[in-house]
Amino acid sequence: MSRIDARFAALKAEGRAGLITFITAGDPDHDTCARLLAGLPAAGADVIELGMPFTDPMADGPSIQAANLRALANGASVRKTLDLVRGFRKQDNATPIVLMGYFNPLSAYGVDAFLADAKQAGVDGLIIVDLPPEEDDELCLPAIQAGLHFIRLATPTTDDARLPAVLANTSGFLYYVSIAGITGAAAPDSDVVGAAVARIKRHTDLPVGVGFGIRDGKRAAEIARVADAAVVGSALVERVAEAQVKGIDPAQHVLDLVQELGAAVRMARK
Repeated sequence: MSRIDARFAALKAEGRAGLITFITAGDPDHDTCARLLAGLPAAGADVIELGMPFTDPMADGPSIQAANLRALANGASVRKTLDLVRGFRKQDNATPIVLMGYFNPLSAYGVDAFLADAKQAGVDGLIIVDLPPEEDDELCLPAIQAGLHFIRLATPTTDDARLPAVLANTSGFLYYVSIAGITGAAAPDSDVVGAAVARIKRHTDLPVGVGFGIRDGKRAAEIARVADAAVVGSALVERVAEAQVKGIDPAQHVLDLVQELGAAVRMARK
């Protein structure tokens, strides 16, 4: 059983939803990011999404775009992202790590080399936002053959006719984007999200994580009541920028919010 499968099985046994946290690799710098990454599980993260910095993150809003630029300015790369995962695995061999990003940097790295290095580093899955199911031969199928989950996005516009194609080679979990648009958008309506998750679950037994627009414990708890996991990203990367302005430790500032989110998610169904 993969780390992702094991984690969601454990969450189901506990009768609760999970918290999936997103941070950008190398933001604001490699060493600070390493400390942040190391602290996420104890703060409450059940699954970690680690964004691979890219110069043109078209699906991301201003906060994550800024995080990409901060990381790249300090030397972040795909190779250094894998180094962060290797460092994390020296102390934690249980928490799943999913790399999220765009195909261009992986193509430049070399697909076969990247998949081999990612597996060796301890990566569990990939979310590549600009590769639709029609392009599965490019990365999805090779990733599955390499033993990595390929996690797909579904959106409010993914109707019942499209959903089977989205689900065809998806594994680990499905990431439901609760709001049409870029990351960091308005808050989701939990009733609407609940209906969407129920519809998706008529097509698959995969866990469904819901993201976009979750900024605090209250919103995270609302989503945790209707989905298998709440995904939080923009609110966390914004804390990095905020900490730099305030002159405080970015890692701890992010972890403080993760603690709030984690506690809320854990209590959501009680």
